[in-house]
Amino acid sequence: MSDASQYVFILQYLFTILIMSMFVNLGIALYGVLARPSLIKKIIALTILSDTANTFAIIVGYRMWPSPESPVLPPVLTNLTASKLRIFKFAASAVDPLPQALVLTAIVIGLAVTLFLVFLTLQAYRLYGTTDVRKIAKLRG
Repeated sequence: MSDASQYVFILQYLFTILIMSMFVNLGIALYGVLARPSLIKKIIALTILSDTANTFAIIVGYRMWPSPESPVLPPVLTNLTASKLRIFKFAASAVDPLPQALVLTAIVIGLAVTLFLVFLTLQAYRLYGTTDVRKIAKLRG
């Protein structure tokens, strides 16, 4: 095998490992949200779930470069009188910024939601003396 084909094989292998680890994270997060009785553990699991969803969105927007060498400069059109070939080359190497913007927004919203859930958990602990969902349900009647 040539160096370029080995490089592509390694990239595909690492990409497969990344996808598999995302599914493991998703499983751990869903287990934590659904099976754990503690509100603190549920918040941690929701944070893991949010991070997994953000990672998935980043991977969707990722574009592999066709050659083993990464470009030195980002793909920016500096010549406004570009030909069709130059525009096509730019479009082939540019990364879609929408997933990045959505992930940034999701991180900020996730932080606010996590803070709100921590506040609610703290209030539940002050009222009921526990963060166990089963005990809180029994105390509420």
